[in-house]
Amino acid sequence: MNKKAMYNLTYGLFVLCAEEDGKLNGCIINTALQQTSVPNVISITVNKQNYTRYMVSRQKQFTISMIDESADFSLFKHFGFQSGGSVNKFAEYSDYELADNGIPYINKGCNAYLSAKVIREIDLGSHILFLGQVTDGEVLSERASMTYSFYQSNVKPKPQTSASSGKVWVCKVCGYVYDDAKEAIPFEQLPADWVCPTCKHGKQDFELVK
Repeated sequence: MNKKAMYNLTYGLFVLCAEEDGKLNGCIINTALQQTSVPNVISITVNKQNYTRYMVSRQKQFTISMIDESADFSLFKHFGFQSGGSVNKFAEYSDYELADNGIPYINKGCNAYLSAKVIREIDLGSHILFLGQVTDGEVLSERASMTYSFYQSNVKPKPQTSASSGKVWVCKVCGYVYDDAKEAIPFEQLPADWVCPTCKHGKQDFELVK
């Protein structure tokens, strides 16, 4: 199978937020869809390793903020490349407001948000799918929503690979560069459960670029 066929599916980008015992947290996801309009039900899919996933599972509610084309890479670094289990992502972050359910939504670089209550949780192996009944939402701007393709082409930094004398592998999610010439173990010999040190995605999300 040519895995690049999967890249032609369309994806948006979102900040998923949760609250638990006064702690606010959020992470980047790329799967949020409306399933039905009556009742108004959406689905989101979250990697099991994300701390936000555990908060949503326990509290049964969340918000998603729709990232728009004005967002820069700092938004993705802040919510996507560090764990809420060890870092308070909202401690010095001010570009948010609280929805009526007490959960943050992001008001800079996002064009809308939705609040939802979890009505079903489905284990997909590496990810959890949540079905949520929409309880609130608001349009924040008229800017176009950012697609995963736009992020790859216009937001994610381009890796610097020309100076390497060996094979170079790049994470398609965050742009992290694994240079065989500079590492003790060639990329192809890394264990199957190895993950990107920046965004925690697996080897399957790396591609050989040199």
